[in-house]
Amino acid sequence: MTQTIMPRTSWQQDYARKVVSAEKAVLAIKSGDTVYIQSHAAAPEPIIDAMVNRSDQLKDVSLMHIMTLGKAAYAREEFAKSFKLHALFIGSNTRHAVNDGRADYIPIFLSEIPKLFTSNHVPLDVCLIQVSPPDAHGFCSYGVSVDCTIAARKAARIVIAEVNKQMPRTLGRSFVHVSRLDYIVETDRPLQELAPAVPTSIDEAIGRNVSSLVEDEATIQLGIGAIPNAVLQYLTDKRDLGVHSEMLSDGIVDLIELGVVTNDAKTILPGKIAVTFVLGTKRLYDFVDNNPLVEFQTVDFINDPFIISQNHKMTAINSALEIDLSGQVCADSIGNYLYSGVGGQVDFIRGASRAKEGKAIIALPSTAKNGAISRIVATLGPGSGVVTTRADVHYIVTEYGIAQLFGKTLAQRMRALIDIAHPDFRESLEKQYFKNHPKE
Repeated sequence: MTQTIMPRTSWQQDYARKVVSAEKAVLAIKSGDTVYIQSHAAAPEPIIDAMVNRSDQLKDVSLMHIMTLGKAAYAREEFAKSFKLHALFIGSNTRHAVNDGRADYIPIFLSEIPKLFTSNHVPLDVCLIQVSPPDAHGFCSYGVSVDCTIAARKAARIVIAEVNKQMPRTLGRSFVHVSRLDYIVETDRPLQELAPAVPTSIDEAIGRNVSSLVEDEATIQLGIGAIPNAVLQYLTDKRDLGVHSEMLSDGIVDLIELGVVTNDAKTILPGKIAVTFVLGTKRLYDFVDNNPLVEFQTVDFINDPFIISQNHKMTAINSALEIDLSGQVCADSIGNYLYSGVGGQVDFIRGASRAKEGKAIIALPSTAKNGAISRIVATLGPGSGVVTTRADVHYIVTEYGIAQLFGKTLAQRMRALIDIAHPDFRESLEKQYFKNHPKE
């Protein structure tokens, strides 16, 4: 008896069968489902829009994501019965919804988010992603946002992918085969962009102070915003810097083109910029497209403090909203008002502080509200969340200088922090401190 061997189906045929409209794809989402949305500029907006347009057919759909760009219409009040966001990091498009109670916030280290899904602690029903067109072997790239996407895609029962002709093909652990996608929605649209914040004179003063701590051959991590941009401007005289960072912004491209960032002295992934997502303008997205210099990895690798700590001279630069005189850092809320998230700050603070010749830096302006209030306070306000503990803090930087707190007593910390507070608040801070610590 001759066995009949069926021909293997090519990935192109598989792909063609899965192509549908966004409206048809989101019919797979049912009431009560938990849906993960890919983050940052990779949020698949046409699929999200189609899902929101079905709101009258859906009830109690839980949505999960870290920060995204775009409208986030599902967080609007009129859709409260259909969708409930559980934010893993709060962006400007969801901040009001979280604080109004229509959405909720899950405090979590960025490095541990994949574990939520791989452990089935948070079961996922549907994963919405945006990827590049497939290559000759049928592999699409996750593009500008790898971070938690692989874990979410593997955990979900159904994967709906926007295949966007304009999504960069990024390299590293950044690929998914067509066979792993359930529905494909083809598009050809520009990615959402985030223009670099323009540093003020205060930001530039902070940038100069921070840059003085960055040594030649250091591996750096920077976030996003005016202060990181200012820091980058003052690194042009450094030599052989490397990058191991959860994110990459436009300013790094300048340092690469100037020959400042070479990655030659890195310990982990030498010769490579190691990131988990990029967020910026088309210039940045074009730079990472098919660029072997940039290695995309999952956030549980990039943000693993053990991995981070293996980089010689690892220098982590993060920001804060408020810090008290003992060194407690509030970075995710303004009192009870939830502003952002835990993110990767602690991952990198702990990793850098344990690295050989590493430095963990928190940078912030000395005041807020045009100088009306001090960001260095005697005690954190009610509801203020401690993201980085006083035991983790090493360097605090403002426009007035640098306070090195590692190994310092409470009284020594108080003196060091008051010295870099705005002069208008130094006397009152000292009085408040001694009122709270009369025996000092």
